[in-house]
Amino acid sequence: MRKNNGAQKRNGARRKGRRAGGGQMIPHPPPIRSYGITHATRVRFVTNAAASIAITFQNLLDIVLIGNAATTLTDLFEAVRIESVELWSLPAIGGASTVILVYSGATVGASGDQKTHTDTSMGVEPAHLKARPDRRTQAAQFQPSSADTAFSLNVPVGTVVDVSLTLRNPINGGNIASQNPGVAVTAGTLYYRGLDGKAVATTAFPVVGAFASI
Repeated sequence: MRKNNGAQKRNGARRKGRRAGGGQMIPHPPPIRSYGITHATRVRFVTNAAASIAITFQNLLDIVLIGNAATTLTDLFEAVRIESVELWSLPAIGGASTVILVYSGATVGASGDQKTHTDTSMGVEPAHLKARPDRRTQAAQFQPSSADTAFSLNVPVGTVVDVSLTLRNPINGGNIASQNPGVAVTAGTLYYRGLDGKAVATTAFPVVGAFASI
């Protein structure tokens, strides 16, 4: 039994050696799943005016931009997936504050769940809600830049809006222009923009904590 076991081991080693050394089988290199960049982030905005607005997938991708020329900006990422939206709004003393969020997309390929998420506060605690799009809806999937509605907001002035996103760039030479031009853009600089896609001077949703807003 010992001799047989030894012979089997030697034969197995010889077979492996022939395969690894260029004999009968040459294994191919493993597949590369993605050369792209995937970035998960939470971006915070504070409203400077009451707003009732539909946020598009183009708005979401226009949050992070790269400068090309004096007035030209392009999206750093080409696809976006919504993980959640979270809202806080503090009422004035003696008043009430209400926040409303709906994944209201109605376009085939980008439809939402049509659920209304809302909270109202009349005390010292803020109105607060956090909602994710239903995972069975297309609003919960990766979406390219488009004018299709991602979600709708109805919020008072001073509302804190946190948007959690997964952003993706396949590094395929794509170049998606921002919907609104910039002013005094420095080529190669990364910029942040308001949730509504507007420049920092006109947005109702200025971003918090960005080093360069435009």
